[in-house]
Amino acid sequence: MIAFSLKGKTYTDPIDGKSFRKFLPYGYENPRENVLSPSTLSLERHRLLWLYLKNETKFFNQPLKLLHFAPEQAFYKRFKKLENLEYTTTDLNSPLADVKADICDLPFKDDTFDVILCNHVLEHIPNDTKAIQELFRVMKPGGWGIFQIPQDINRAKTFEDNTITDKKERARVFGQYDHVRIYGRDYFDKLRNVGFRVEEVDYTNTLPKEDVKKYRLAKGEIIPLVKK
Repeated sequence: MIAFSLKGKTYTDPIDGKSFRKFLPYGYENPRENVLSPSTLSLERHRLLWLYLKNETKFFNQPLKLLHFAPEQAFYKRFKKLENLEYTTTDLNSPLADVKADICDLPFKDDTFDVILCNHVLEHIPNDTKAIQELFRVMKPGGWGIFQIPQDINRAKTFEDNTITDKKERARVFGQYDHVRIYGRDYFDKLRNVGFRVEEVDYTNTLPKEDVKKYRLAKGEIIPLVKK
């Protein structure tokens, strides 16, 4: 009903092609206006990732063994239908996960997956270095992945403070109460230090301004493309 009431032509969700006069607000302490698609429940980062995968990779047609952490509602059913993918989902708690697993101790053999998607997960993990090492271990040589995180690109160093225990204050400082850090520009070097080759893809900068507006993307959001 909500999606029907918001029908229009101002904004389009590229994941399903549906258009609306506006999107819904989303967020914890300070909700962002006009960012949540009423149809797929995608946010800016999901729509950006979809466009990148569709336009810049062979994700949708090349035979690939895919590991997908914390599978998002916007993607899960669509990826599962793709006949080119050998699709495995994993998470510690999600009911959508094929394999219940700790990202710091994955039950997969070395060099197993062609592609790994691990988006907005690492900010929840106290020992993110160990998690990244596990991602590197289970990726095939020649494989690639995208590991999106909430990032303050104006901040040189990642910020953590375990002394902040109040949920409201943590949400204010970190963007969400259950985040343990806010990443800075040093995130890319953290990935490199584990062994990944990293490309910092400013994909919105390659798109027409009209598309950035139409798809409600976050201008300047960096896609961390990693390769082994």
